[in-house]
Amino acid sequence: MKAIFLALVFFMAVQFPASAQDSLLRGAVYDAASRQPVTGATVLISGTNTAVVTDSSGTFRFAQGIRPPFSLTVSSLGYVTLHTRVTDLTFVMLMLESRDELMNEIVVAATRREERLIESPLSIDKMDQRAIKQTASPNFYEGLQNYKGVEMIASGLNLRQINTRGFSSGSNQRFLQLIDGVDNQPPGTNFALGNTFGPSDLDIESVEIIPGSAAALYGPVAFNGVLAMHTKDPFKYPGLSVQLKSGLNHVNDKNTGAQGLYNIALRYAGPIGKRFAFKLNASYFTGQDWFAANYEDVDAATPKDQRGDANPARNALNVYGDEVSKTLAGIGRVSRTGYAEKDLMDYHVYNLRLNGALYYKFNETTHLSYQANVGQATVSQTGSHRSSLNDYLVTQHKIELSSKQYFIRAYGVIEDAGDSYNSRKLGQAINLTWVRDLNGNAVPITQANDMWFNRYDAAYKGNVTGVAANNHSAARSFADQGRYLPGSTAFEQEKQRLSRLDGPEGARIFSESKLYHAEGQYDFSQLFRPVQLIAGGNFRSYHMFTNGSLFDDKDGDIVIREGGAFVQAGKHLFRERLNIVASIRYDKNQNFKGRFTPRVAASYEVAKQHFLRASFQTGFRSPVPAEQFYKSNAGAFTVLGGAPANSKGMNVYENSYTLTSVDSFGVAVNRAIQQGSTTEAAVAANKARLQQANVKYIEPERIRTVEVGYRGQVNDQLFLEASYYHNDYTNFIINSRMVRPDAPVKDATGAINTDAAMNLLTRNYQVFVVFTNGSDKVSSQGASLEARYLLSDKIHLSAHGTWAEFNMRNANPNNIPAFNTPRFRMVVTAGSENIWNNVGFNVAWRWQDGFDWYGSFNDNRPGRIGAYSTMDAQVNYQFPKAMTNIKLGASNLLNYYAYQGYGLPAIGGVYYVTLTFDSFRGLLPKG
Repeated sequence: MKAIFLALVFFMAVQFPASAQDSLLRGAVYDAASRQPVTGATVLISGTNTAVVTDSSGTFRFAQGIRPPFSLTVSSLGYVTLHTRVTDLTFVMLMLESRDELMNEIVVAATRREERLIESPLSIDKMDQRAIKQTASPNFYEGLQNYKGVEMIASGLNLRQINTRGFSSGSNQRFLQLIDGVDNQPPGTNFALGNTFGPSDLDIESVEIIPGSAAALYGPVAFNGVLAMHTKDPFKYPGLSVQLKSGLNHVNDKNTGAQGLYNIALRYAGPIGKRFAFKLNASYFTGQDWFAANYEDVDAATPKDQRGDANPARNALNVYGDEVSKTLAGIGRVSRTGYAEKDLMDYHVYNLRLNGALYYKFNETTHLSYQANVGQATVSQTGSHRSSLNDYLVTQHKIELSSKQYFIRAYGVIEDAGDSYNSRKLGQAINLTWVRDLNGNAVPITQANDMWFNRYDAAYKGNVTGVAANNHSAARSFADQGRYLPGSTAFEQEKQRLSRLDGPEGARIFSESKLYHAEGQYDFSQLFRPVQLIAGGNFRSYHMFTNGSLFDDKDGDIVIREGGAFVQAGKHLFRERLNIVASIRYDKNQNFKGRFTPRVAASYEVAKQHFLRASFQTGFRSPVPAEQFYKSNAGAFTVLGGAPANSKGMNVYENSYTLTSVDSFGVAVNRAIQQGSTTEAAVAANKARLQQANVKYIEPERIRTVEVGYRGQVNDQLFLEASYYHNDYTNFIINSRMVRPDAPVKDATGAINTDAAMNLLTRNYQVFVVFTNGSDKVSSQGASLEARYLLSDKIHLSAHGTWAEFNMRNANPNNIPAFNTPRFRMVVTAGSENIWNNVGFNVAWRWQDGFDWYGSFNDNRPGRIGAYSTMDAQVNYQFPKAMTNIKLGASNLLNYYAYQGYGLPAIGGVYYVTLTFDSFRGLLPKG
């Protein structure tokens, strides 16, 4: 440490020579708690107009001309103003005490220009460094769920999805997530992987959240909002930081005992001479994932009062393989015996994240940087099925030239899906490998399902010696003879083989896809004063290759290109009290028509620190590559992208029944057979229930939003915010289920074809989940109310509530996507950085009411998510001399196991202790 201190003194000596002829006064300004430099602080010689502003390293200097003694006044947003007396010309270290300046943070994401949050004409929120350090959640990303309008669901221990204003899902493609301007969504699988491959707590500087559409500035991907994460500049944040975290989850979990969680993160950054700086980051996390163990019977063809463990056609939600069913004459519908997810998925998850960056400084405002990120992980992901993404690898490279007026950046994202696989498909594939005929001989996988049902039929009807007739349990046991039991050597061998096998027989998810992106922006305000004028544009190219596992691309990459440009003008009027911003953007995807998206917004200061705002904006979203070209056999169904070329020759759109009509038909036929009717008579009596599907190829979806709001700082202690929005949607992208029988759906007379109806009972059909658009107009609306209060100089309180509502109008409920948002939600937080003698704390309580969850995982049928509340809490202690902070905390303190999405795991408590060492803070004197 002595050597490091001497090195710092030498660095200061180089930066600030001792000669009084160079500078009258030299010094630096630092945060008293974090010991980090305060950039942009104003240092004023009291009683004069002479002032300077601190640079990126927190340093300042005055020219010759003033002699001591004199006083300095130091001020900066978010800090208590400091007054100090100077008696000589030694180097001055000045420490500022932090203070919660309500809503005076500077944000950029809303209008892509710096502005005070309180006067922004659009909805935006910000998580700053103090909030990041004080969050009671295990990491900053999970702490985002405490911000108003933010919805977060956990697909797994190390994978959380973030969304705003409805339509949440396990693989959300409507919400743009940026890390230093880089789109964090893998290009081929299009799974939104949250912060799995993002920055660690040690390297994150701030996070900005835009709820609602931001397509007018950010393009089609920002349909539901933007999350912009900013990492630390090595010029501003040099030094070594280490974080060790250990914890427990699965406490009182019926599926397993308590399990350990472990995380280590390191960051090292600093200058190389006066022009260069670098940073290196590494983090590793490992733990036991949550169990998706909801075994509710969701078989749609069985009446609700007949579902359950005794149902011969039982289809348990988190059991895979039991989706395969058949109607047996004289018996009714029977499903195969499936495998529980916990026996198929790899719940031993981990995250490895590596980052390196090199910066070159032309001057204080112009930088050139190169950044490389490498992330590898095993995570549990939820989409139309549950996937185990094993050793999933994402690599990113970015180069950027930026200044206050412009930036130019280019980046590439490369994904390698590793040994990932579809757990539903795996369960079904294993079920094809062990079936025996009535003589005990193995049968080919192409005959396995039919033979299993033949064995069941024979046993139930008393045609097998030693097996009781008319007994479903006995018939199932006979049909299951030879079944690989979970945990057995044979089961594990087949699981290993099939999870790494491509094609229709295997379950592997393969992707070696790439995304190339270039964009730029220029601020013309200096040329067009007093109008604030900026313009920008981007171009991106997707190159998908999944070897046929996700796309029909065995013959080569699928390439999609798109681009867009925008211009935005802003002006302050009426003595700076009115701020008007207007923009328009044009985007074009090679597979769809171009679209304009205009936006206009304004804020007005009705009284000092009290602002009203209003905005009108439009947006659209081009289907992502998966929605256009996905083609994957998930076993019981095939997921099919909606581009016309993707289904050529498959006769899906032309010759299918709606799934709802097939369900109704199946229930009616099954009931008739149980009541003694023959299969032929039951089909003839109920085939009129079948309806031909009328589904269109996919198009971009569109939105129009009107929003009004208020932000006001009542006094130094109280801040209030209220907002209301209304969204109108057209062409919303949805999943539609269709059933294509082998025979034509209609006969020569135009009536329902009896042969096609029989196909549905004999399993001579294929189910398709297709991406298409809802034909009806629907709307949503919502409101939020927030209050922040400084109870004292040290304790801050906040509370907010949100209301959201989806209006179907006269729409067909089968053609509308899942809103998946609680009607009411409330968050209350309290905390302090230093309530007493270096002790800090934070508590966050969250509540949401119950709602019906819809998703492709359960064939777009509703599953109930009950109302629940959770509490996060942490207490920490700072050891200034040891440059260390220790935090003891809990997420979901009361350990209430709650489902956040239907088919997802129940999430319980996480209890942890974190030790953070930051050498840079310890290099500076305390005061």
